[in-house]
Amino acid sequence: MANLNIDSVKERTFDAIVIGSGMSGGWAAKELTDKGLKTLILERGRDVKHLKDYPTTNLNPWEFPHHGTLPNEVQEGNPIVNRCYAFHEDAAHFFVKDKEHPYVQEKPFDWIRGYQVGGKSLMWARQTQRWSDFDFEGPARDGFAVDWPIRYKDIAPWYSYVEKFAGISGNKDGIPELPDGEFLPAFPLNDVEDYFSKHVKSKYKNRHVISARCAHLSKPNQIHLDQGRTQCQNRTLCQRGCPFGGYFSANASTIPWALKSGHATLRPFSVVHSIIYDEKLGKATGVRVVDTNTKETIDYFAKIIFVNAAALNTNLILLNSTSNRFPNGLGNDSGVLGKYVAFHNYSARISGEYDGFKDYTTNGRNPAGGGYIPRFRNVYKQETDFLRGYACGFYAGRYQQHNYDGVGQSLKENLVKGDLSPWQVGSHMMGETIPKASNYVALDKSLKDEWGVPQLKISVDYDDNDEKMKKDFVEQLTEMFTSAGFTNIKASTNHQAPGLDIHEMGGVRMGNDPKTSILNKWNQMHACKNVFVTDGASMTSTSCQNPSLTYMAFTARAADYAISEIKKGNI
Repeated sequence: MANLNIDSVKERTFDAIVIGSGMSGGWAAKELTDKGLKTLILERGRDVKHLKDYPTTNLNPWEFPHHGTLPNEVQEGNPIVNRCYAFHEDAAHFFVKDKEHPYVQEKPFDWIRGYQVGGKSLMWARQTQRWSDFDFEGPARDGFAVDWPIRYKDIAPWYSYVEKFAGISGNKDGIPELPDGEFLPAFPLNDVEDYFSKHVKSKYKNRHVISARCAHLSKPNQIHLDQGRTQCQNRTLCQRGCPFGGYFSANASTIPWALKSGHATLRPFSVVHSIIYDEKLGKATGVRVVDTNTKETIDYFAKIIFVNAAALNTNLILLNSTSNRFPNGLGNDSGVLGKYVAFHNYSARISGEYDGFKDYTTNGRNPAGGGYIPRFRNVYKQETDFLRGYACGFYAGRYQQHNYDGVGQSLKENLVKGDLSPWQVGSHMMGETIPKASNYVALDKSLKDEWGVPQLKISVDYDDNDEKMKKDFVEQLTEMFTSAGFTNIKASTNHQAPGLDIHEMGGVRMGNDPKTSILNKWNQMHACKNVFVTDGASMTSTSCQNPSLTYMAFTARAADYAISEIKKGNI
């Protein structure tokens, strides 16, 4: 029996364990296996294989039983996830349903999750922007959070590295606050978007409207063909899973790349209970897993562990990883684990009409979604009564207006000959929120899920800074729209709960000082050197750019460092 036990432990021992198979977990798996490390990839959800497990990807609109709309009982039974823009009949199978994985809302929080291989990389909006030193230097300059332990020069080569592999479309715009990257050809602005771009450039200093940068293969390179991916077909059905691999997802890119190496083992249906810490060795030795189907508890072992379970679940795992050495969670000597959680403020938008370009309309679909307005407030100096700033989306389009008058033949004729609407324009804000100790997640003391893991308690909210920023967005975009000759301008603000932006960050923040942070400049735990966190939990502040590209770059950089440290015998 002893030999059998030894053999069993050997079978459960790897060089590396990656917790999570989504945006950053896929990158960790790719990088570690590329360097020859025998790597176990743990995913709490089911397996979703590229091509095989996209059941709706090629369905026509009339082939959906409810024409794309979910039945009332499904919508009413899922009041949280039903608020998500992509939760419809074609993609609902990729989203966590409200009753399946409960959590505690100390304050309202819409936690949108995708528990499957690939995670939310299957359903993301695919917007990709680099950070600049205006972002990394923000906390030190503006006096919030703690100083980032890195600057743009530290991460710039890793942005380039992941951009080349993932495939990012965009233009070289030459904007200091939004650095250029390694781009495939951009998806062009339409006439009205281009008109607004030129107008803003002529009227405003340091304001720009550019073609949105996105993770789509507008013109694939050999590295993308080597992944089995091909050119984006501009279907804009991305949340269904793309059979062409036209946009970046872990399912189409990093996970199959890692598996193809022969060094990866993928284990779905594996809820991570905690990370195992050996107090004699002074390091983590493995991961405790609960099989979602059998409820069996299994321990796996490795030299290094990458925690990429998505921001809030990463916090949950670390908070639940307690020992005599770390009674309040793994690596939590500073006491800040679970605190300083932040998100993006998407709670305002503006619309209008434009009377020009009546001879033109759009043809085809733009997977980039139109234009992007980089942050222009408080960049070069503090000019408002709120900290930081916001970016904005911008889009324009015309739509067929149908006449529903008549009966029979006259109704058919009226429906067919619908006139085009005036050009509709719109913008939404993406505001940076300020990390605060009062915005936190913690383990509920009594409630557990069906696998015996404590439920996560979330206490996150807006503040006065967010309200001032929202007011400024409405004022500035109204003025910009008015000056461009747009009419019928309407602003709308809402009180959507945090979380619906799906950009939650923090709780396991990076920093120079172990007394005020959990991770060092390599995304490595200060107090447990063989554990790395490279997903959204590691973020010290949020900036206002879409964060996924930064997670990818952090992950590739941290994996490179971890491997070098193993070779040196330091971990």
